[in-house]
Amino acid sequence: MNKREFLDKLAKGLSGLPKKEREERIAFYSEMIDDRVEDGMNEADAVAQIGDVDEITAQIIADCPLSKLIKERVSQKRALKVWEIILLVLGSPIWLTLLLSAIIVVIALYVVLWAVVISLWAGFVSLIAVSAYGIVAGTIYAFGEFAHTGIFMIGVAIFAMGAGVFMFYGCKYATKGVWLIAKKALLKTKKSLVKKERAL
Repeated sequence: MNKREFLDKLAKGLSGLPKKEREERIAFYSEMIDDRVEDGMNEADAVAQIGDVDEITAQIIADCPLSKLIKERVSQKRALKVWEIILLVLGSPIWLTLLLSAIIVVIALYVVLWAVVISLWAGFVSLIAVSAYGIVAGTIYAFGEFAHTGIFMIGVAIFAMGAGVFMFYGCKYATKGVWLIAKKALLKTKKSLVKKERAL
């Protein structure tokens, strides 16, 4: 792939971004290629060294705020015809209800996922707190009149603390998993906006 092909593909992939930002990105990668060519590298190798254009496009879209993509899409949308406006107004009770329902469902799912994560962390903190209390209280009992009870409490506390270690990793992976799901969902939304913009 030569420089022109690379930049054309990059421009096409970033068509949904604001014009200024798109031009800045294209100019940046154009300069990167030119710098490598000036250093003695041939154009094809210079382009290959920069990386896959699809991966670069995906990363740029991921870094771009969702608000910018929405604003760009709305600002460049063609003017609606009279009959389209009439249809939108007449159908608004239906499509508005469906749209609001979809938004509510997405928000609810997002809240539920994070609620599960928060609950897991709360359980972990409680388990560690109970373990610490059990060790302290058990030690006091062990050197008092209830030695057997104290030893039993210490044993249970140590077991609970061990379970807490496993729970910590569970909480950690659950948090990471939910974060990745949220990140992928956001990236998918951004890509769909860019693709729709490209289709207009």
